[in-house]
Amino acid sequence: MTLLGARTSRCLLHARHRSLPRLPADTPRHFSTSRVCLRHRTKDLPPEPKDKWNYNRSALGAEATPAQVALRQVDSNVLEHETTPPTGVKMLARDFIEDSLYNPHYGYFSKQVNIFSTQGTSFDFSKLRDSTEFQEETAKRYAAYGADKYHGPGKQLWHTPTELFKPYYGQALAQCLVSEYLLKYFPYEDFVIYEIGAGNGSLAESILDYLKEFHPDVYEQTRYNIIEISGNLAKLQKKRLARHHGNVKVHHESIFHWKTREAAPCFFLAMEVIDNFAHDVIRYDLLTLKPYQGVVTIDDAGDFDMIWTPVTDPLIASFLKIRDRLGHSPPINTLLQRSDTLRKLYTSLPFAPNLSVEEYIPTRLLSLLKSLRTHFPRHRLLLSDFSSLPETISGVNAPVVQTRFRNQTVPCSTLLVKQGYFDIFFPTNFERLRDMYEYILSQPHTKAGAPMSPLMTSSSPLSMGAGFFDSFQSKSGRRYPEDGVSSASGLPVGERKSSVFTHEEFMQTYADLSKTTLRNGENPLLDFYKNVKFLF
Repeated sequence: MTLLGARTSRCLLHARHRSLPRLPADTPRHFSTSRVCLRHRTKDLPPEPKDKWNYNRSALGAEATPAQVALRQVDSNVLEHETTPPTGVKMLARDFIEDSLYNPHYGYFSKQVNIFSTQGTSFDFSKLRDSTEFQEETAKRYAAYGADKYHGPGKQLWHTPTELFKPYYGQALAQCLVSEYLLKYFPYEDFVIYEIGAGNGSLAESILDYLKEFHPDVYEQTRYNIIEISGNLAKLQKKRLARHHGNVKVHHESIFHWKTREAAPCFFLAMEVIDNFAHDVIRYDLLTLKPYQGVVTIDDAGDFDMIWTPVTDPLIASFLKIRDRLGHSPPINTLLQRSDTLRKLYTSLPFAPNLSVEEYIPTRLLSLLKSLRTHFPRHRLLLSDFSSLPETISGVNAPVVQTRFRNQTVPCSTLLVKQGYFDIFFPTNFERLRDMYEYILSQPHTKAGAPMSPLMTSSSPLSMGAGFFDSFQSKSGRRYPEDGVSSASGLPVGERKSSVFTHEEFMQTYADLSKTTLRNGENPLLDFYKNVKFLF
């Protein structure tokens, strides 16, 4: 039985662990982990609707109560300054998720998370009998962290492939990056690397150790930058990496607040990071196909609700527009999308839902891609994360919501849980991500407030009006070059487009598999993480 197929193992190692039962599907949407929802115990309040198909109070599902309308609208930037979870407010779903995970005072990653470490020693894979013994050895190292106390949330302990396969996983990534660098930039450009969400710095350490030992000339030209939102992790990264590497700079800030433009060619790493990027949730009116955005409300008692309002948020609107341009269909039956008559007939049926199922859309991921386009125009992206997850809550592209309590992983069936106590992480559709990424990179560069002139262009002058290059690039899978940047031959052939790889395909290409092969011939570096993909 494979062990690391999903991030559920972050909180408890064993794939065979016994989880507490999930909440039933008909659990009311007003849910609070801190107490049973008072609303359902108070007789003088209006009863909740019996219709569990719609989960709404009106035919369109967008009508909020007067009390909810009066709630103060906030976002995650405003909530950064809150020291306790707010009440009497409403916010978009992505702001609720971002506040729950990243608030500096009570967020999950700020206060709850511990990153599993192999305690300075790596596994000697050649001495392990099989994958079962590997799991047993890993479990022993987990046990060293001690058992949970019997009150409050347990240790939010999770691992990464960087730690489990240290240093060989990091060496595989280093081999990927240095191969590209040597081919295109050495020795005329520095080897510039940016990593977001670097955890305890293990990946950076493995990459830099590998370069120092096997590519000393490249190491001398290496500049390694970490962009870290967590103050505690930023301090840990500085302390750990400063001991052996003086070419590392740690920036304690969010990538979404990044303002510095890196003009040089660089490599951008996002390893198991985007699964914790906040998503928005939308539903479609099945009669008109009009989208509605999910808004989380928190009343004065601290109880949660989700209401649906017409899309007004610019980022949600931008995502939906790009998705439409790319031909990515919303999660609605194709026949219903094409026929007004069928939609009218369907919505008139007894017990028919008036809104589509919840769909979680990666709006913060779109923000990252736009930031890469603006601030890192000559970057090369290496990204890896989960392509599918078990035990998600209901909905399309829905997340896993879970915590650890009394040494057990507790999955939930709702997004509306107490801020800071639960991990919320999403799968990624890598094929759609690739399409969106390439679309964003294809957009012309513009400076805010700068008027366009006939002399300004977003691509090399050699490619202007050259239909020949259109057909050439579409066949070769290449992007248009940056302005003033050409290949060694002087022709504007541009960068090759990114591709999607399974975890196994990537490791077979770049890893030294002899280092992670067990005595019986199994290789956990290939056999685990079947639900992980790479974009490069």
